[in-house]
Order: sequence, then C-alpha cells, then structure tokens
Amino acid sequence: MNNHPQHLKAYGEYASDIREVLITPEQIQVRIHELGRQISLDYAGKNPILVGVLKGVVFFMADLLRTLTINVEMDFLAVSSYTPATRDQGLVRLIKDLDLSIENRHVLFLEDVVDTGLTLNYLTSNLRARNPASLEVVVLFNKPNNRLIDLPLRYVGFDIPNRFVVGYGLDHRERYRNLPFIGILKPEVL
Repeated sequence: MNNHPQHLKAYGEYASDIREVLITPEQIQVRIHELGRQISLDYAGKNPILVGVLKGVVFFMADLLRTLTINVEMDFLAVSSYTPATRDQGLVRLIKDLDLSIENRHVLFLEDVVDTGLTLNYLTSNLRARNPASLEVVVLFNKPNNRLIDLPLRYVGFDIPNRFVVGYGLDHRERYRNLPFIGILKPEVL
C-alpha cells in the first residue's frame, strides 16, 4: 500500500494520524482466507467453538468465520481495561464470561494481537481449567520480540515488529479500530 498521505485520505479523518501502513487490507484478507482453509481442514467434523476477547477481536472473528467451511460456534469474553502497570504484570479482570460451556469441546481461542503473552497466558489457563477437549490459539498479529512468556500459538497470521499499531480492531483510546489496515500512528498522536 502506498503510504502517501493523499492515498490514506480514502480512509477518512484518521488518515492524517497514520505515519505508516504495515499491512494492507488485501494482505489481511488473503491471510485470513489461508488461516480459514487450514482450520477447516484441521477441524473437519469437530464443531469447534471460537472464543475471542472483546472488543478488538470482533473484526478478525467475523472475517475468519466467513471463510470457514465447517460447523462452528462462537462466544466472547471481556476483560477489564488495561493500564500500563496491569498489562505488564498480566493482571486482568474478567468482566464478561462465556455463555457456552467448553467442557469436552474443541476450542480455538482467537486473539487480535499477542504482545507480552501475559494476558493470553492468564486467559488460556482459565479456559483450560474448564476441561475442553482441546484448546489452541489463533492470533492474527503476533509481536514475538516483546514476549515475556513463551506460549504455543497454533495459527499465526502475521509477525509484526514491537510497535504500537492500530486498525483492524486495534485501537488507541478507542479510536482507529475501523481502519481496514494495520498502521503506525505518528508520534505526536500518541
């Protein structure tokens, strides 16, 4: 994608805040289709439950669901807002639990982005305690250089640099989620 400001104007009023586009909408959709094909093959006949954490994963889950050729169910968790101190310690508070039981079910835990791994570790430990038949992680954007806990990620969309990114569900102060690409904000916007 062209990072020229004129080109970004097509993306609305937020365009002037974007310094660089890392992953284009086309690249995201191609990769999601690839993930969907692989998951459909791997989980044929298993009727997995896709679980995601609100709000950022909504875009990814919706697009991935449309690529799957198998029967699936979906559910969501919600956790308390992060502060820099709690995020770096992996402290989260569950504010919305699952509506479906995952006991003896195949669970695919969808994440929009994995950073330190601390929150993911907490959430997957919580889900494992519910005795699923299997539990695997599907992440669209992975920041391996910032990992504090090494966790198994079964399906990875993109490895990205340890930068603050927005778009495609990822936000800065609840803004920029609706951008169809992954971009880096200009320093003065942060």
